[in-house]
Amino acid sequence: MQDQRDKRFSSQNICRILITAKIISKEQAQDLLKKEIRVKNSLLKQVKKTSDKSITAGVQPDSVSFIDVILYLKIERLDQAGKRIDEDLIYKALANAWKLPYKKIDPLKLELNLVTGTISKAFASKYLLLPLMIEEGKLIVATPDPFNYEAIKDVEMVSKLKVKVVLSSKSDIEKLINEFFGFRYSISAAEDLFSTKGIDIGNLEQFVSLKTSDEFPSTDQHIVNAVNHLFSYSFDQKASDIHIEPKRDICLVRMRIDGVLNTVYKLPKKLHNAVVSRIKTLSRLDMAEKRRPQDGRIKMKKGKTEVEIRVSTIPVAFGEKVVLRIMDPDILFQDLEMLGFFRDDFERYKQLISMPFGIVLVTGPTGSGKSTTLYSSLRMLSSPEVNITTIEDPIEMIHEEFNQIAVQPAVNVTFGAVLKSILRQDPDIIMVGEIRDLETAHAAVQAALTGHLVLSTLHTNDAVSTVFRLLDLGIPPYLIHSSLIGIIAQRLVRKICPYCAQEFEMDAKELCDLGLKIKPSGLVKLKHGKGCVKCRNTGYKGRTGIYEIMPYSDSLKMLTTQDARLEILREKALKEGLVLLRQNGIKKMLKGQTTYQEILRVTWDQK
Repeated sequence: MQDQRDKRFSSQNICRILITAKIISKEQAQDLLKKEIRVKNSLLKQVKKTSDKSITAGVQPDSVSFIDVILYLKIERLDQAGKRIDEDLIYKALANAWKLPYKKIDPLKLELNLVTGTISKAFASKYLLLPLMIEEGKLIVATPDPFNYEAIKDVEMVSKLKVKVVLSSKSDIEKLINEFFGFRYSISAAEDLFSTKGIDIGNLEQFVSLKTSDEFPSTDQHIVNAVNHLFSYSFDQKASDIHIEPKRDICLVRMRIDGVLNTVYKLPKKLHNAVVSRIKTLSRLDMAEKRRPQDGRIKMKKGKTEVEIRVSTIPVAFGEKVVLRIMDPDILFQDLEMLGFFRDDFERYKQLISMPFGIVLVTGPTGSGKSTTLYSSLRMLSSPEVNITTIEDPIEMIHEEFNQIAVQPAVNVTFGAVLKSILRQDPDIIMVGEIRDLETAHAAVQAALTGHLVLSTLHTNDAVSTVFRLLDLGIPPYLIHSSLIGIIAQRLVRKICPYCAQEFEMDAKELCDLGLKIKPSGLVKLKHGKGCVKCRNTGYKGRTGIYEIMPYSDSLKMLTTQDARLEILREKALKEGLVLLRQNGIKKMLKGQTTYQEILRVTWDQK
């Protein structure tokens, strides 16, 4: 049985499978076989150097395989010029040859208790076996070595379930064993430490208990490890937010990925306070204060870049809910052209922010990408000759080229108060985090009238209604005429995954009935994502912006009075070339960048 297993994983057999799959040529195979011994010796030396670390991490040092040799040499694919062979591609070809299902594991869909409660970490690490789920009464187990029948029988005996094996890449299995078992160990150890007969019913009632808060130290190593894991996991998944929510019996951890919340963990309720206390310690919040909302920030290193994490706590029915907003500089500071503007829109917007003075407003709901647009705009405008000052609540991302001021209402450092003061700081460009009230709006107008370019945000649904929001705040029409130069409304839509995008046809009338008015009649060619390992079977990968850009022209100023009507102003703006959010989204849909479902989700039919 061992001989058969060795034959299947032999270098000659793997080469034969890759040649049959048209991934490598015969010449490439011969070259690989020639270099095999030299590369293996080199890799073995590296393994020996890091063997102590590997054992500490929980993954035993293993002999170097022929697959490791292929990956080390970075061979170019025969079927796709310019692309290198990766581990997933090799294991997919092997799975196909061995008539086994291949599984790219999505960590978000794994159940922590099933993964870590079926077999021990030592057994999982030794044989590289990872329980994934129970399906139709069978335990699905992922492994890079499906021919280790004895280990698989042991899993069947322990779980008392028939095992169905799926093939997965070695590095994925090793990484997930470390992450899941390491996190589980931290949670279990902390749970044992904090076990108590007391009842925690959050904020609903006061419950008398003899236990003290000293028994829940935020510095406990298990809690520190568990919280660190949450952060590193969110970075890996490119999450924008982490929600830690107390429920009656559990602590729910959810992450927002590509704008959609995914449940990641269900932790024991008794650990909730300890996890929250650890986060409060990191963000320098008052641990004793549990009745009032608090805001703080954490600075962390992600690879070579520093990430700002905004922390918000608020009391809810069963305790304190914590939301962590991850402000990644790679996302916040982007090339303005890469945000999703069409060429005409980009030229219009660039013209607005290139004006010497006036107000440019970016509008949209929370999570629509306003901060990214503003920061990316400021970075484009930044130069040694320009003084850029920002007023934020709180400062979302520290940038050395800007002079950033944090609002502190407790000491009367408000948006309006700071705006008046910074005019004496000789700014050229001012960014105001948000116009919330008449004082801030009036100060922004005065700054624009005295020769400064002011960029700010407002929470309105579209560009035209922003003018009426300013009127509602109490700004007289003549001041709006004198200061406002343009408005941009925006939303974020998920992009179709480029790896599994498929074309399909849909009747234009059907789209019109849904509210997506398009000019061509008959069948329209669209795209959607079938779902693949790269996009976690969602069909979407990444997000892009859709925009509504409205320069505030003289004719629109004439229509802006105290008795102005929204429909008349919108009609005039449309005649002057305004492209509404939905129409902008439809253009992206027709170009195959997003789906009609996404356009319907983030926009509404503006009449």
